[in-house]
Amino acid sequence: SCVDSSTGATPSEEMNGTGNLMDFLDEPFPDVGTYEDFHTIDWLREKSRDTDRHRKITTKSKESYWELIKSLLDAWSGWVVMLLIGMLTGTLAGVIDLAVDWMTDLKEGVCLSALYYSREQCCWTSNETTFEDRDKCPQWQKWAELMTGHSEGAGAYVLNYFLYVLWALLFSFLAVSLVRVFAPYACGSGIPEIKTILSGFIIRGYLGKWTLLIKTVTLVLAVSSGLSLGKEGPLVHVACCCGNLFCSLFSKYSKNEGKRREVLSAAAAAGVSVAFGAPIGGVLFSLEEVSYYFPLKTLWRSFFAALVAAFTLRAINPFGNSRLVLFYVEYHTPWYMAELVPFILLGVFGGLWGALFIRGNIAWCRRRKTTLLGKYPVLEVIVITGITAVLAFPNPYTRRSTSELISELFNDCGALESSQLCDYVNNPNMSRPVDDIPDRPAGPGVYSALWQLALALIFKIVITIFTFGMKIPSGLFIPSMAVGAIAGRIVGIAVEQMAYHHHDWIIFKNWCRPGADCVTPGLYAMVGAAACLGGVTRMTVSLVVIMFELTGGLEYIVPLMAAAVTSKWVADAFGKEGIYESHIQLNGYPYLDVRDEFTHRTLATDVMRPRRSEPPLAVLTQDSTTVEDVETLIKDTDYNGFPVVVSRESERLIGFVQRRELTVAIKTARQKQDGVVSSSVVYFTEDNPQVAEACDPQPLKLRRILNLSPFTVTDHTPMETVVDIFRKLGLRQCLVTRSGRLLGIITKKDVLRHMAQMMNQDPESIMFN
Repeated sequence: SCVDSSTGATPSEEMNGTGNLMDFLDEPFPDVGTYEDFHTIDWLREKSRDTDRHRKITTKSKESYWELIKSLLDAWSGWVVMLLIGMLTGTLAGVIDLAVDWMTDLKEGVCLSALYYSREQCCWTSNETTFEDRDKCPQWQKWAELMTGHSEGAGAYVLNYFLYVLWALLFSFLAVSLVRVFAPYACGSGIPEIKTILSGFIIRGYLGKWTLLIKTVTLVLAVSSGLSLGKEGPLVHVACCCGNLFCSLFSKYSKNEGKRREVLSAAAAAGVSVAFGAPIGGVLFSLEEVSYYFPLKTLWRSFFAALVAAFTLRAINPFGNSRLVLFYVEYHTPWYMAELVPFILLGVFGGLWGALFIRGNIAWCRRRKTTLLGKYPVLEVIVITGITAVLAFPNPYTRRSTSELISELFNDCGALESSQLCDYVNNPNMSRPVDDIPDRPAGPGVYSALWQLALALIFKIVITIFTFGMKIPSGLFIPSMAVGAIAGRIVGIAVEQMAYHHHDWIIFKNWCRPGADCVTPGLYAMVGAAACLGGVTRMTVSLVVIMFELTGGLEYIVPLMAAAVTSKWVADAFGKEGIYESHIQLNGYPYLDVRDEFTHRTLATDVMRPRRSEPPLAVLTQDSTTVEDVETLIKDTDYNGFPVVVSRESERLIGFVQRRELTVAIKTARQKQDGVVSSSVVYFTEDNPQVAEACDPQPLKLRRILNLSPFTVTDHTPMETVVDIFRKLGLRQCLVTRSGRLLGIITKKDVLRHMAQMMNQDPESIMFN
């Protein structure tokens, strides 16, 4: 007789529950519940797993004080993670700001009193600084002066020019090389990928430690090289890397992909908070632009993370002015209703520039993918940097860093300003208080500045199209704002001069008295910056909040809102997608946009697989499949999971089992459970199988990994509803049935393909699974 020598029990006794081999898999086993790279997570499953975990902890906490303390620690772990994210993000942002300031100035000269001082810091302590030339002092020397002793003349200019280009090339070469060799995922702005990851996609290594380290270093190099890019977008990626790093310390987040994404949403808010010094704008940006699933709890946590990050940055004080905001402005005059016309025109310009930029940039990125350019990313970065540096140096407005340029354009001309933009003709007979400077005719400095700004505008518009998307970290916020700020300042000066020379015109009569200050050109620059940024990213609410937090100009919310709304309307007329959605489409990420409308009258049966010409669906039966059959099925197909039916004849649906969990379960059973061989039958049923022969091979019971409540729709469900279900519940797949019989399956990829087909796009552009 067949008696198991190890236990002394017959197989039939083991079947009937006296042994425990049968239920070996009722214990959870390692690696189940994790996902493959480039796969989509199942939000519903992650949510229910977290609810189960929470229920267990709550039940246990009533048993002893130790368990109660553990449950409290578990509840607090979310806030601890937020605190850590805020502190690390704030610190990194402060370090990046200081390093960028120093390295940008290094291209022009060096501080002799302390090598690590930027030009501004160098001249703070100097006693020889005059008021007009406050950024010139003997301690700060340009390279030509240091090498040849001459600070003026053609020779000195050429030498400074040459060294400026050389430093720029060195910085960008270092940046692109580090990205290429150590962390390919550190390039770009990172926001399109962050959006895709937050919608439930898995890109392993995108938020890893190496990516964090290399992105931080190369971001400094890329911005310092003078390329037309900003550090604000990539700081969101850096913050999300910090979030991922701290998630791995707590099993609550490291083992649950859904919970991890809640933390990453909050981290994105901290990233924008330190990028602009705008904590509330950061939370709204995460809610409006980046996040896919944003419950109320995440809103509070984002708020807390953004607050901590802003505090940390304020403690480091990288700008040295005790202010958190990047471009602090103080305007002394209100705005008038008649000014809404130029503000709205700036909105139209912003929308047109946004549409032009997206079209041009996507076309260039497509070329990059298909031509030789894509094979030589290092060469491309070097060439673009060379062109940028050579064209930027002669113009004082493009030579300096873009943040300084925007800061000067936003500035109001007070009595203490030494900028060329403030070279107005003074009337000696005016006796008025200093802070209320009346409108004056523009002097020669303003006219030459306008020419230089017009050239700078054309240069920025063209070069940014080619810069964004190269293989280095590159943000889009600051270059877009620069384009808008230049256009806005030009319009502002034009309106100001019109008001001065024609103050008797009917539109100026009501609000412009002669000798009064009635137009603020800096405000036009601010509105233009908001309009262009809105045109490119299609943000509205968060954009306005970021802008007023960024500048401190609270009473100018209405002009900002008018420009933001106009630019969105104008840009939307040319195409619904913002730059991030366009890049998601370009890269073929499986992203179901919440804002997309699906209006076609198709049914689930039109989209489901298998189609008429295809072989039937690969299924498992509940009690007649052997281990060998399952292994063959796994080897021959690359599906993510298999429906389980009662039998092939009836096709009645029981549940759905994931491919990965099936593989892990069989592998583990073969290693740990005696008697499981290729001919062992796999059971997905609750009741113990009746064993006919005592000497049959040991069966394998896999009820534990079967999902008994897979999401199903009928074949006549409208696709509109199916798309909505996929979008709102974050499904991976959905089974199609008719009166309980299984007909087919719809995956997220099928939905995306169908939507692309309906919009006359190439359905094969959805690359990832």
